[in-house]
Amino acid sequence: MPFLFTRLSQLSVRVLLALLVPLAACSEPDKPQQAPTRPSPPATVAASLPGGAQLVIRYSRPSAKERKVFGGLVPYGQVWRTGANEATTFEVNQPVTVQGQSLPAGKYALFTIPTEKDWTIIFNKTATQWGAYEYEAADDVLRVKAMPASSPQPLERFTINATNAGQVTLAWEKTQVSFVVK
Repeated sequence: MPFLFTRLSQLSVRVLLALLVPLAACSEPDKPQQAPTRPSPPATVAASLPGGAQLVIRYSRPSAKERKVFGGLVPYGQVWRTGANEATTFEVNQPVTVQGQSLPAGKYALFTIPTEKDWTIIFNKTATQWGAYEYEAADDVLRVKAMPASSPQPLERFTINATNAGQVTLAWEKTQVSFVVK
């Protein structure tokens, strides 16, 4: 009798599996988990410069949220990550000049030091870092100056634009600053 009960149990399990497996195959698959959206979404800007150089800038776009940005949220005279989250990266596939000064091909962290009168644009060899918390001036490959100007219209989100002519513009709130890459 125990033998017969064991055989019936095995048969029942097989029948049950035969019925359930096709049902499982027809059920809706699990939806992939969506990553939570960042308050400062990532963005990428690319340009093809004269002479064949390719420029790629990756950054995050913080919002002003009715705050004073330069001289407030972003203090004057201090190194800024030039965006939010990870440090902004600036990558060129061949040597270029920035504001007339040489920059070797490579990937750099792009930092800035904004002031009311001028900005220092910094290309730092430690491209992968969070913000400017571990910024080391000794790792700077190039520093150039650029002049800020008023934006034609206020921008809620920090924005970087790059043209194929080599003009890179950083703009946020009522301020913009441009530098030339050739």
